Amino acid sequence: MSLAQPGASRLWSLVFRVQYRLLRWIDPPIHALWRRVGIGNVVELRVAGRRSGQTRAILLGLLVSEGRWYLGHPNGAARWTRNLDAAGRALVVRGGATTAVRAVALPQGPERERAILATWQHPFPGNLIYRLARRHILVVGRYYRLEPEG
Repeated sequence: MSLAQPGASRLWSLVFRVQYRLLRWIDPPIHALWRRVGIGNVVELRVAGRRSGQTRAILLGLLVSEGRWYLGHPNGAARWTRNLDAAGRALVVRGGATTAVRAVALPQGPERERAILATWQHPFPGNLIYRLARRHILVVGRYYRLEPEG
């Protein structure tokens, strides 16, 4: 039995697609603000593009649960998740420090659920949206544990 109701899941899928298109449109001023003062749990993920090999950078909310780092996308695969799947590694820029990490995709299970429950750490209104969409995210979200290298 699926956790998400089909109609609700389609609605949340649409909500997240619209939300992320809007965020891409306003990314330059958000990036500038993040560089100047930081934004909550937001970090920059730098990962090699799966086709070009060029470094791609995206701002994401770093989730911390039981001392472990997690990143995820609530709506399943996205450009950055496909790049991370292909590369297996990335750089996380946080508070002026850069950390090389290995990304481990999380299968359904308790660790993935803990990562998703940690989405309360996102700045408002993201934390509220993730809470409202939790059932959808539990079904389709793509989440990773980040393990520091070296």
